[in-house]
Amino acid sequence: MLAMDERVDEHVPVEIEKLADSSSTVNTGATEKAMAHEDENEHVPIDMKKLADSLSGKLETLPPLSTKCSIYRVAEPRRCSNPSHYTPQMVSIGPFHHGKEELQPMEEHKRRYLKCFLQRTKVSMARFLTLIKEREAELRDCYAETIHNLGSDEFVTMVLVDAVFLIEFFLRFCESDWRTDDDRIFTKTKLFLVIRYDFWLLENQLPLEISLLTITISWFRADLSGFLPIEEKLFENHFSKAAHFLDLFMLCLQPSQSRAPLQLKYPTVPGAKELHQAGVKFKAGSSKNLLDIKFEKGILEIPFIPVYEKTELLCRNLLAFEWLHDYTPYFNDYIIMIGWLITAPKDAELLFENEIVGLSEELPTMFGNLSKDCTLVLDGFLYSGLLADLYIYRKSPWHKWKATLKQNYFNTPRASISVIAAVILLLLTVTQTVCSLVAL
Repeated sequence: MLAMDERVDEHVPVEIEKLADSSSTVNTGATEKAMAHEDENEHVPIDMKKLADSLSGKLETLPPLSTKCSIYRVAEPRRCSNPSHYTPQMVSIGPFHHGKEELQPMEEHKRRYLKCFLQRTKVSMARFLTLIKEREAELRDCYAETIHNLGSDEFVTMVLVDAVFLIEFFLRFCESDWRTDDDRIFTKTKLFLVIRYDFWLLENQLPLEISLLTITISWFRADLSGFLPIEEKLFENHFSKAAHFLDLFMLCLQPSQSRAPLQLKYPTVPGAKELHQAGVKFKAGSSKNLLDIKFEKGILEIPFIPVYEKTELLCRNLLAFEWLHDYTPYFNDYIIMIGWLITAPKDAELLFENEIVGLSEELPTMFGNLSKDCTLVLDGFLYSGLLADLYIYRKSPWHKWKATLKQNYFNTPRASISVIAAVILLLLTVTQTVCSLVAL
């Protein structure tokens, strides 16, 4: 045995021998430190030693943190105010809500979709599982917390079932011929509507794959873009950089034009109605980017704001993701800005008249509630320059006088005729008076 060991050592590189010698030196130093540490611990109670050993063990088993995480749990303060806006109602996607009892009925539908998918692709399940297993560590790193409740086999299985469910769902959405007679998701309209909203939730995401580009773009074009109008080319441009569906939305919502960061000197703005009375005109913006609000020559241009039943849900999850993922808070600033403009029903009515919003009595309440989840940062607020221009404009007496004249005396053809007639009558009266005085 000794001779064999000597032969093995003959092939050990010199660098490795040096490294081993160096390690021995380090170990000697470590031993001396350990002895000194033991001397220090001589006066520590036994129960404290046990507690220290227990805590040290936990410190040694801490998993490494990844800088690639993009899927988060929503902070409790946000969740408590509106828990239903962050919690899936029908289907779990990913590990955060996996296994919840109230979501179990949909697991059978997931497995049916998986069966159909495998039959169509003619690829073995083992092959798909192997591919996911090879990327398990990378996939786990996408989540902001360690997934303790799922072992390796459970995690890999969950990813396969959920990923195929999404793919099959999008395929059946785009191609009705692929739907089966027993598909209760697409044959039951209400079930379909609830499930599609579950896909928007921050805690209900899977890492996005480039192979999903075509069917995902079709889904966004036909369904999701109606809630937040976004140029179609932006989906394709940002898809490869997006971590998941919600991230894709956020990347597309960046301002189309860069703005110089300014200190916010006027951290509020009157409602739309009050601005209108001060002479500000409103116009529906031509841009499909919601954030492109502009103010030029007395006209406040705002892209059309679509509002549906679940708009608030989508906005809340975008705000939560923007904050947790440390994006520049552009969407946060947009919600604050619109919240200032729509504080009362009269503001919403004015914007409706100018085709900026669909008439909704709930707009002031909705944006007021959303604003509670926002943080106003004075340094670098997206609309700082716009607010400064608005402030200067509405402080001009001339603009307010013109607005008052137009709104009170020239707001209808009949009113205009009456005012003109009164002016003519006044001029005639003055002329007659002057002529009488001259005759004298």
